[in-house]
Amino acid sequence: MEIIKSGLDILLHLNQYLELWVSEYGTWIYGILFLIIFVETGFVIMPLLPGDSLLFAAGALAASQGGINIAILIPLLILAALLGDNTNYFVGKYFGNLIKSKQKILFLKRSHIEKTEAYYAKYGGKTVIIARFVPIVRTVAPFVAGAGSMTYKKYIVNCILGAILWVGGVTVLGYLAGNIPFVKTNFEIVIFGIIGISVLPIIIEVFRAKMKQRNKNSEIIDSK
Repeated sequence: MEIIKSGLDILLHLNQYLELWVSEYGTWIYGILFLIIFVETGFVIMPLLPGDSLLFAAGALAASQGGINIAILIPLLILAALLGDNTNYFVGKYFGNLIKSKQKILFLKRSHIEKTEAYYAKYGGKTVIIARFVPIVRTVAPFVAGAGSMTYKKYIVNCILGAILWVGGVTVLGYLAGNIPFVKTNFEIVIFGIIGISVLPIIIEVFRAKMKQRNKNSEIIDSK
C-alpha cells in the first residue's frame, strides 16, 4: 500500500521530483529518463511506469527551469523507446508459442494475444503507432506483435514512426505548455487530464465489448 501511495505521489508531482533529480544528479538525469522509458516500453511486466506524464513533465521542465536540454532529450528518449519496443518484440517472438500453449502466464492471457492479432490483421501496422499513445497497451503491443504473425519489416517501420510521434509530440507539448501559469500552478490537474485522455480508448473499448456481449446475450434469450 505504501508503495502505491509513493508511486502516486511521484506521478502527480513529477515536475517537483524531476527538479529534485536534476539538482541531485545533474546530467545523469538523461540516463534516468532513458532507463524509465526503456523499461516501460521494453518490459512487458512493467506497464505501469509513467510514460506520457514523464515526457510531458520533462518537456515542461526544459522550458521553465532549465537543467534539461530538449534538443538532447527528444532524440535520446526516441532511442530509448525504440530499444525498448524492439526488446519487447523479440521477447514476444521467443516466448509467444509458450504463452499460446497455455491459458495464462502472469497477467498475459492467450485470449489477449489472439484478440490483438485479430486487431493487427484488421487495422495493420498503424496499430503499433496508435498503441504508443495508450498506457499499458504500448507495453503489451510490441510483445504481441512479436508473438503474432507481424513481420519485423512491417513492425519496425511503424515502430520508428510511432516512437518519433509519441516522444516528440508529448515532450514538445510539455515544452510549449511549460511556462503557462495554469500548468505550473495546477500540474496535478494537468497530469490527471493526460492520464484521462490516455486511458480513454481503453475505457471505450471495454464499454463497447460489454455492450456487444449484452446485445449478444439478449439475442440468445430472445431466440429461446
